[in-house]
Amino acid sequence: MRYLPLTDVDRSAMLGDIGAPSIEDLFRDVPVAARRARLFDLPLHAGELEVERHLSALAARNIAAGSVPSFLGAGAYRHHVPAAVDHLIQRSEFLTSYTPYQPEISQGTLQYLFEFQTQVATITGMDVANASMYDGSTACAEAVLMAGRVTKRRRIVLSGGLHPHYRDVVKTMTGSAGFTVDVAAADVFGEEDLAASIDKTTACVVVQYPSFFGHVRDYATLSAQCRDNGALLIVAVTEIVSLGALKPPGDMGADIVVAEGQSLGNGLNFGGPYLGLFTACTQYVRQMPGRLCGETVDADGKRGYVLTLSTREQHIRREKATSNICTNSGLCALAFCIHLTLLGGDGFGKLAAINHANAVMLADRLSGVKGVSVINRTFFNEFTVRLRSPAAPIVETLAARRILAGVPISRVYPERADLADLLLVAATEVTTTADMEALVGGLKEGV
Repeated sequence: MRYLPLTDVDRSAMLGDIGAPSIEDLFRDVPVAARRARLFDLPLHAGELEVERHLSALAARNIAAGSVPSFLGAGAYRHHVPAAVDHLIQRSEFLTSYTPYQPEISQGTLQYLFEFQTQVATITGMDVANASMYDGSTACAEAVLMAGRVTKRRRIVLSGGLHPHYRDVVKTMTGSAGFTVDVAAADVFGEEDLAASIDKTTACVVVQYPSFFGHVRDYATLSAQCRDNGALLIVAVTEIVSLGALKPPGDMGADIVVAEGQSLGNGLNFGGPYLGLFTACTQYVRQMPGRLCGETVDADGKRGYVLTLSTREQHIRREKATSNICTNSGLCALAFCIHLTLLGGDGFGKLAAINHANAVMLADRLSGVKGVSVINRTFFNEFTVRLRSPAAPIVETLAARRILAGVPISRVYPERADLADLLLVAATEVTTTADMEALVGGLKEGV
């Protein structure tokens, strides 16, 4: 077996070298009550061919989002990824590269990270971006921790329009750091007013743009209210393509903007790996997590790239680290950079326009279905509809008919029985009119 290479003779030799009479003796310090008496109820080892057959059978039970009409979103979106993206990121110098500690031999990696940072800062309307993070949710939590360092405060206000998964990650990562997290009620209709929640003890307010329920709002007024109280405004973007059409958060006065970059260059991939984007105003740059690439000149005056800031726990001055993020999604960042470069500024705007147009078309068609109503007044490529009955069973029924109808709100708000009839649906540039007709037809029968 490739992954279980040790024989009984090998194990006996290893035990002899360390002076242990048996495997059980290695665990003598573990209380008997904490040990399992029997093996887990899992299959025993099998040959490689048998394992491949079994895993293939399991995989065949999945429905690939690209093989059926799919309206899934809620933070992970299906977009077309140009073939050039995968071709280029699989070049060996990109695919095998690691942290560019030695700039002399890492100029290619450093240059694309510099270009990536430039792109991210440009589309978010912010001053500076880092060289990426794990994903949008952890970037959001890191932004909250950063706000605590900047303001020296420990109270956080989370919008009811923030993705529940982002909310949970924030609560997890701040739970042992002395933060108090105030979570607003689910902002189903995009009408929340957070002004009363902000005071002189608030470190930051976190909102999502567009919101989890799809609403698009201008946060300039909220930004001013935060500033008046010495708090920071953090804007989270789960659908980065939206910034090809919407006003950049930086133009609204955001102090920190974080985002999920999966939509550009990266497939759904069963939920990962994804790509965290992190941007901020210049005055906060030294409190940013992760690392920052900069442009400089070498001894001969030629342009070159270096790691300007590396405020991470595994570096030499680890006691000064602003984060325990010890790597970045480098290959995903490269895929993002290549895709956005292929699009260009005009192409990025056109892509966003197509997404919005398809969503408008879908909303119009769904509005014509008896028992279905669209609750959004504004949206980009995702919106919430109310059905005549609970959404989850309808979604399961349509999935059995190979239609992925969307995400039932009850999946992320299981405690809210009053939201059980809400369904979150998304349309992107890959959504066809035939897909829309399939969903409309399914809902006509199901609602």
